Amino acid sequence: MSSDTPVLFHDLSFVPEGEETVVGRLDTGSYAVLPSDGAALLGRMADGMPPANAAQWYEAEFGEPIDMDDFLETLRELGFVRTGEATTRAAPVRFQKLGAVAFSPLAWLVYAAVTITWLLLGARYDDLLPDPSQFFFVQSALAVQLVITFGQLPLIFLHEGFHTLAGRRLGLPSKLGMSNRFMYVVFETRMNGLFSVASKKRYLPFLSGMLADVVVLGLLGLLAHVTRDASGALSLTGRVAIALGFTVVMRLVWQFQLYLRTDLYYVFATALHCHDLHDASVTLLRNRMWRALGRPERVVDEGQWTEHDRKAGRWYGPFVVLGIAVMLSLAVFGSLPIVVQYVEIIGRNLSSGRLDLYFWDAVVSLVINVGQLALVAHLARRKRRIGREVS
Repeated sequence: MSSDTPVLFHDLSFVPEGEETVVGRLDTGSYAVLPSDGAALLGRMADGMPPANAAQWYEAEFGEPIDMDDFLETLRELGFVRTGEATTRAAPVRFQKLGAVAFSPLAWLVYAAVTITWLLLGARYDDLLPDPSQFFFVQSALAVQLVITFGQLPLIFLHEGFHTLAGRRLGLPSKLGMSNRFMYVVFETRMNGLFSVASKKRYLPFLSGMLADVVVLGLLGLLAHVTRDASGALSLTGRVAIALGFTVVMRLVWQFQLYLRTDLYYVFATALHCHDLHDASVTLLRNRMWRALGRPERVVDEGQWTEHDRKAGRWYGPFVVLGIAVMLSLAVFGSLPIVVQYVEIIGRNLSSGRLDLYFWDAVVSLVINVGQLALVAHLARRKRRIGREVS
């Protein structure tokens, strides 16, 4: 290709972030972080300036020459250059209007009304605030197990669906998919194109899942309240709603485990304009630990991250530790009481001396749980074995 012939590029987005610019293709979700001068050069060429003229412009603008062949090769590797194929236009975004409705002023008023009403009722009625003691809404461990397992699915779907709608509202092709990890059904949102919009517009897509959880929690509490029996006690419907509400609370608290890439982690990373905050902060913490223990050979080179990510990682490090504390708190105050109750119910039903429905209920529940743990352990060992064989 002649250096006097313009290079054809796919449709690219340019989003300045501090001294860098995020450049990418909305149709493929391929993004790269370029220094501002490189992004400016790419912008000129994407507008039709031939490489030779662009190189002259760059040298005049920034006072140094540019290796245009190397620059173009990098752009080809990123998939930004059209190599004979026609440019791919992004397909029209479905459900964009639904996304706009879901986050309209009226919708926000409804969400606020539900949440505030539930909080006011919760201040008066303690049984509307989910607690581990309310998890077993009946004495059948199997019934609780099945209702919680399958009852969570639509609530998780709604959480991920709000992520998707928040992206669609911005005209982005966010996708909601379903997969399985080991044998568990998992809903996942792929936030395609999110880096093609300004950082201030990314917060709602990241936080919308937690918004859905809060609203669902309020709705479950209100359902429990309006279905009370004549004596004022929670009905079976209400007890199921509160038990499901506890799982929602656990998911909300889970987002504060900031040593993982949770929704709140992405909020922090966006606010700090970081591109790899997680790995940078975790590595800095580990390096600090190895230096304190006198094990310098275990220290990892920190030069693979930008100075900005390293600086933010040092500030974010305590939040990683806080996330570990949240994980331990979830285990101690959330999961452990439920496990204790489960063991008590199973033990009581198995040791009653009667071969009644509760006995067989405990047997089936125990078989399912033990079978799940055994299958997960087997699949994990198989995955490690395959990994060793491949390596």
